Amino acid sequence: MDEWWKKSTVYQIYPRSFMDSNGDGIGDIQGIIQKLDYLNGLGVDILWLSPVYDSPNDDNGYDIRDYYQIMTEFGTMADFDELLSEVHDRGMKLVMDLVVNHTSDEHQWFKNHPDFYIWRDKPTNWRSFFSGSVWEYQKERGQYFLHLFSKKQPDLNWDNPELRKTVYEMMRWWLDKGVDGFRMDVINMISKVSDMHDAPGGDGSHQFLNGPNVHRYLKEMNKEVLSKYDIVTVGETPGTTPKEARDYTAVKNQELNMIFTFEHMGLDQASGEKWDLKPLLLTDLKKNMEKWQHGLHDEGWNSLYWNNHDQPRIVSRFGEDTDWRVESAKMLATCLHFMQGTPYIYQGEELGMTNVHFDSIDDYKDIETLNMYKEKRQAGVPHDDIMQQIQVKSRDNARTPMQWSAEPNGGFTTGTPWLKTNPNYKKINALQHTDPNSVYQYYKKLIGYRKKMDIITHGDFELLYREDGEIFAYTRKWNDEQLTVYCNFSKNIKSAARPEGKLLIGNYTETNAGNDVLLRPYEAMVYYQQ
Repeated sequence: MDEWWKKSTVYQIYPRSFMDSNGDGIGDIQGIIQKLDYLNGLGVDILWLSPVYDSPNDDNGYDIRDYYQIMTEFGTMADFDELLSEVHDRGMKLVMDLVVNHTSDEHQWFKNHPDFYIWRDKPTNWRSFFSGSVWEYQKERGQYFLHLFSKKQPDLNWDNPELRKTVYEMMRWWLDKGVDGFRMDVINMISKVSDMHDAPGGDGSHQFLNGPNVHRYLKEMNKEVLSKYDIVTVGETPGTTPKEARDYTAVKNQELNMIFTFEHMGLDQASGEKWDLKPLLLTDLKKNMEKWQHGLHDEGWNSLYWNNHDQPRIVSRFGEDTDWRVESAKMLATCLHFMQGTPYIYQGEELGMTNVHFDSIDDYKDIETLNMYKEKRQAGVPHDDIMQQIQVKSRDNARTPMQWSAEPNGGFTTGTPWLKTNPNYKKINALQHTDPNSVYQYYKKLIGYRKKMDIITHGDFELLYREDGEIFAYTRKWNDEQLTVYCNFSKNIKSAARPEGKLLIGNYTETNAGNDVLLRPYEAMVYYQQ
């Protein structure tokens, strides 16, 4: 099959925060339909929808109660069918979130098919991703069930062939409806070791990340379902090395098309804990990106991303979101979009949306954030210290409503939004997208180059200025062509050798002459030579 996804750009929609069509404060499917021309105008090829299935919403839809129903707040199955049709009419594709490591404890399976889940007589000391133990005691059964995430998200038992068969049936149902693939939530956690035991510090990840049967199950899934459709698949696989990534994504292995890696998202934390903050060292980021560019170059495929629904806004994180917000948003986009892989844009990234700074914990909604706050307060950590960590790293930074206009709540809703809008919506919103110098128009150019320049898809990657702590520079070479990418990650003016060829794109309107290139604050320049 044609590997069309190698030239595609994906746009992630977090439906709850994207666009509200009926004034109840919650984004919905009809709201997405209203904005399809905006997305089509950007040039993106694939829309990835975060979960829209029926859910009690303990973890914002990642706790699924019924895989065959749409969450009432988002609309109906008729609305979904209309969305799918409208997406296809515009020549775009729609990818669903596949959440099959766990369900909601309100799913009928949990009551009627307890053998679809993982039970033990004696708990281990593992800690959940959302704080506390991964084990919850059920009196009726007299056993503990495993939940790596919320206690309302029991893990499925993939060692049960009947469970696997039932999941594949559900996947076929959606693909027969016409969806164009799946983003698979924590898919490398579906296989656990049978002999679960206590782990140092309660970190049981080596017993469930890339577990003993994960490749067998994914090969089976591919054979039974995926290989029968012309679709794209991407697996969310924390704790995966380039070698393991090749196992998941190499064509000969018949598993997935690509995976999400996480290493670059942990470079601004001082320990294994995401809330333990430290400044990013650019040399660490360059080394990590180089490792993945080389690691999957001939075998496998990279997903390229800075943002998603679980990560803070990149312009506030690795850029500068006040004086140089527009420049650094464009620079970060340039740095990523000229690498090899399929780029993912998270809603609002194309506007340069920023982190939010709520002062009160009551303004945050994310279960991970609220559990962490409670745990740290109980341990005596001062409120202000915790709030600083939350303002930098909370998942709610990505989940504030999309900023469409300067109208109240950024034009997201006529009602009260489920999560407060970032107060800077009057300054940062989609009304600016027609401005030729806007972040949106810059992203549109980057997406256009990927479609037409084979060097971006196929070229080798070579890192330049390896030890420089402020410049991220690299070349891409293919046949007789070369791209040279310069990105200044600082407010300082930096000097670099002028490459041969012509300037293809840059994020400043006027260019600088001279023997060397002078990179102004957060400047990006890409030279093309053939």
